[in-house]
Amino acid sequence: MSSEAEAPGGVEAAPVDQPSQALVDRLRGALGDGMLAHEVTGGDVWVRVAPERWYDAVGTAKAQLGLTYFCFLSAIDWMQVDLTATKLWDPDAEPSEPPGDGPGHWRTGIAGGDTRFQVMCRLYDVEGHLGLTLKADCGDENPRLASVVGLFRGADWHEREAWEMYGIEFEGHPGLRHLYLPTEFEGHPLRKDFPLLAREVKPWPGLVNVEGLPGEPDAGAEDGAVSEDADA
Repeated sequence: MSSEAEAPGGVEAAPVDQPSQALVDRLRGALGDGMLAHEVTGGDVWVRVAPERWYDAVGTAKAQLGLTYFCFLSAIDWMQVDLTATKLWDPDAEPSEPPGDGPGHWRTGIAGGDTRFQVMCRLYDVEGHLGLTLKADCGDENPRLASVVGLFRGADWHEREAWEMYGIEFEGHPGLRHLYLPTEFEGHPLRKDFPLLAREVKPWPGLVNVEGLPGEPDAGAEDGAVSEDADA
């Protein structure tokens, strides 16, 4: 159900998503100032909470709001990268886009943010058919956040992946260890400042030299050019 309110000037405002708004209000009642921002859009709910209230927020959503289905937990690095120049953004340079809400003029998505790294968790109420995406800032240099494995066992694998790929420490996790990479691997591949050595040798997009069949031009050759091997 939804209700409509009249905006200033007699213009009809957008309908209010009552179930989603009620979810936000109940979460705010439990967290108080721990809820930093929220947005209800497209029938979905996004809420950013203070890092120190992350565990409480997930626990409240599960125990009090009926969001008992754990969908996923992941992370994001908001560092701005100049893709055209294939070099990291210069913090002293003038921004090429209007300043965002994050440090260094980068944008941090729905419900905003204050740090380079964020963690998000998607929960769902399978009976009420309501979804909630919780997000929290977790720092710039040494990102960390409380583990929610004690609330959702399924978060174990997701937190290990975020630790491995982004270097985010999940305090209280029963055993952070590699999922995909060798134990001795150094660095975190999904950080935007992780050096892609292959691209330093061959800049993006690069050319893949594929040798054609005898009598056919190479896939990497210019139009009309026939490989030397084809004549051999």
